[in-house]
Amino acid sequence: MKKGIDQRSPCPVSITLDIMGDKWSLLIIRDMMFYNKNTYGDFLKSPEQIATNILSDRLIQLEKAGIIVVEKYPDNKIKKFYKLSQKGIDLMPIILEIAVWGDKYFEIPEYPKTLAKETKKDRDGLVKHLSTKLKKVKQ
Repeated sequence: MKKGIDQRSPCPVSITLDIMGDKWSLLIIRDMMFYNKNTYGDFLKSPEQIATNILSDRLIQLEKAGIIVVEKYPDNKIKKFYKLSQKGIDLMPIILEIAVWGDKYFEIPEYPKTLAKETKKDRDGLVKHLSTKLKKVKQ
């Protein structure tokens, strides 16, 4: 068993859902991947309006699971900077496929629609391009 979280079963779907089984975790990851959000305040400004206690809990869980990395701002001891780890970046194909599915069945805004179209056209190329950008994220 790999370290990171408590597992209810050895099923990979179950293990993954133990980390991301609620919408908030996926939305935080989405915001980091596609909307350049990296601070607590950034996440609070998302249209879904996550409650502060839930946001705090999910950030802790995502860090514990190794999905995100937390850094302190050099000039502000209180403020934290959140970025995706390689493990988090590797979730990109899943998030993009959710966007493709959503585009197929729902009316969605232009930016997610563009991501869905690009995913269908060249999934591997898009993942490579966006992953490279995420690896370079700095404070």
